[in-house]
Amino acid sequence: MSRRISIDLIICTYNNAALLGETLAAISKQQVSPDVDWQVTVVNNNCTDETPEVVERHSRSSKMPLRMIFERQQGLTPTRVRGARNSGAEWIAFVDDDCLLAEDWVEQAARFALEHPRCGAFGGHIILLFEKTPPPYALGRPYLYAGANHGETAKRRKWVAGAGMVVRRAALEDSGWLDKQFLEDRIGKRLVSGGDMEMSMRIAARHELWHNPRCKLRHIIPERRMTRQYVRSMIYGLGASRHNSTALAWTHSYPAWLLYSSLYSIGFLGLGVLHMLHEFVRGRSGFDVLIAVNPARGWCAAMWSMLRMDAFERRQLLGCAVPRNRNF
Repeated sequence: MSRRISIDLIICTYNNAALLGETLAAISKQQVSPDVDWQVTVVNNNCTDETPEVVERHSRSSKMPLRMIFERQQGLTPTRVRGARNSGAEWIAFVDDDCLLAEDWVEQAARFALEHPRCGAFGGHIILLFEKTPPPYALGRPYLYAGANHGETAKRRKWVAGAGMVVRRAALEDSGWLDKQFLEDRIGKRLVSGGDMEMSMRIAARHELWHNPRCKLRHIIPERRMTRQYVRSMIYGLGASRHNSTALAWTHSYPAWLLYSSLYSIGFLGLGVLHMLHEFVRGRSGFDVLIAVNPARGWCAAMWSMLRMDAFERRQLLGCAVPRNRNF
């Protein structure tokens, strides 16, 4: 490599000790050149399971640089903030506690960072690893589990998924995200989403965002995340996330946004109904009313929440991720 580079792998975790152990076991196999200074930071978000014991066991049995810190405020977003603020590395990689990194993941991340000096953040190839065959209502919806395959060629992106997102510390600070976050992410067992999209979009407004196909990871999807209720909740949350992330890039007034959002929700609902009728006519077992309409329900819930928001905070949120250079 042309120069030394530092990367901190931040693993935010809440009561997921078993899969965290698999994640750490995969990381312990990393093949990293001496020019890369790297470490692993587990951020314990009020875990009541065996998480401390799992971290301690891997700390003793492997040579990887591993530490654990704590975040008392419940939620993925404050936990990510805690991890980033407690890292002095040039680059920060947010690795989920259910992801298995390829053995060259850290090395490939370091090389890509050095090859793209204007890059503010990048994501990689996320391969879904299901514990069992997904049921019909989950098939064809890889976005529910952050599945990402944008080809084998590096390319610019407008946003990247949070699983395996690598951000330049300077770009993260420049985006203002560390000081103020508008969108929540998963809080305990409550399926909220959008925080990772906000982070990547706000970085992309000021810096280049990339897809790096050389960074490959497998995202474990346990059976409990394939239940009908879980899929319904995820789709509801993603509907709200879509509303909020679209608002981040809005360039007009709030009344104009309210009109646009209202019309969009109607179209969203119409698409859901058409999809539901299509599934019904074909007699597919994946037919589910709530799965069909929950994107629109989530969008409307987020629209109502923004309507009740303090006017000053709403002005801060709308358009905060508008790119400086529109020629993307």
